[in-house]
Amino acid sequence: MRIIDCFNAGRRVFSFEFLPPKTDEGVRSLFRTVQELGTLNPSFVSVTYGAGGSTRELTIDLVARIKQEVEIEAMAHLTCVGHSASEIASILDQLAGRGIENVLPLRGDPPRGETQFVHPPDGFGYAQELVRFVRPRYDFCLAGACYPEGHPECQDKDEDLRHLKEKVDSGVDFLITQLFFDPSDYFAFVERARAAGIMVPIVPGIMPVTNVAQIERFTAMCGATIPAALRQRLDTVRDDDEAVVATGIEWATDQCRALLAGGAPGAHFYTLNRSHATREIFTNIKDQPVILSESEGSV
Repeated sequence: MRIIDCFNAGRRVFSFEFLPPKTDEGVRSLFRTVQELGTLNPSFVSVTYGAGGSTRELTIDLVARIKQEVEIEAMAHLTCVGHSASEIASILDQLAGRGIENVLPLRGDPPRGETQFVHPPDGFGYAQELVRFVRPRYDFCLAGACYPEGHPECQDKDEDLRHLKEKVDSGVDFLITQLFFDPSDYFAFVERARAAGIMVPIVPGIMPVTNVAQIERFTAMCGATIPAALRQRLDTVRDDDEAVVATGIEWATDQCRALLAGGAPGAHFYTLNRSHATREIFTNIKDQPVILSESEGSV
């Protein structure tokens, strides 16, 4: 199933993102989590791609197994890091050969220990270059990443939006945002994107807070802002793990309700391979009435 068909049918699209584990036990644990969340009937799940292609084979295997064994639609992440064009083509051939229909092309982060992205020889330096390579050669549904608060490496939000427009024009079918916590950031970004001529569905990316130090590290890396109200609530429970999780669930639930009420076409949950918080939030919002705005409900 091509994910874009869910949007075209006017349905909300809810999805869960997973990380490739580092051990066999981690893989078994991941599949237990996928099966637990699978009972919620997500539109799809996605599996990330390690820096420098470090999880290349595992990502391919996981998305194929999730689709075939768990019978949930799956999307593979694919990055430019460390790959030549011919290696990228080989990966895409494997994905297509195993029945995968959805891919998220990304530039990717530098490998651990490196601070700057290095353009691979005979490869690609930007996600839009990767999209332009994939689109005429394969029939994948292509997702793209976007940043409501601006890309951390691009200080000019207008320039960042121009790059995003080029990526969409190259063949991206829908967009998933980086994590954020204030619904107003999403709606302001969608308004700017529509004004720039970006008309594909834009799905908000949601990361439930489950650990204060972890979310502070993540937001520092990706340029996202922790709102003062959320930071104050987290500071009061920082040393109480259960209270942190409960606070994260409550905030993300309210965030999702506001997003859906405002016309967001669904939500993409960054699960960090855990099911509890995502399950609680999804249960809280699943029966909210559908209110798709004209720009979000169609392409």
